[in-house]
Amino acid sequence: MALDQDGVTLPRLRPTDVARRGVIFGLLGVVPLVVATLSISGHSDRREFLAVVSGLVGVFGAGSLVVGAGFWWASAGDIRRLRDWRTITGQAASATLVGPVFLRSGLFLLVLGAAAYGLYHLVDAAPYDS
Repeated sequence: MALDQDGVTLPRLRPTDVARRGVIFGLLGVVPLVVATLSISGHSDRREFLAVVSGLVGVFGAGSLVVGAGFWWASAGDIRRLRDWRTITGQAASATLVGPVFLRSGLFLLVLGAAAYGLYHLVDAAPYDS
């Protein structure tokens, strides 16, 4: 990878690359969610677990996505990777790292929340003792 004159890794991050990675992480996070759901024995307990997970994760995901998009917009052309932490020269420059982290986390949580919501409807439609 190439470095610019400040030591920042080139090419700079693009929102589509960050979003793609967040969605992939979210899809990988569905596996532990399914395992956790299958480990809960009661039908109503499964429904309640999935409802709570989908609600909380969805709210935090939407909030993280908005915060990440705001920081991305605020640091316009100077978006940095976490490995570029050593190139930060001032306190305000750390905002250039926050945008991608929150954007990726928000998309991860939104995908996980949507999966939990879908699983909730599957469990809800299943017979009671299945």
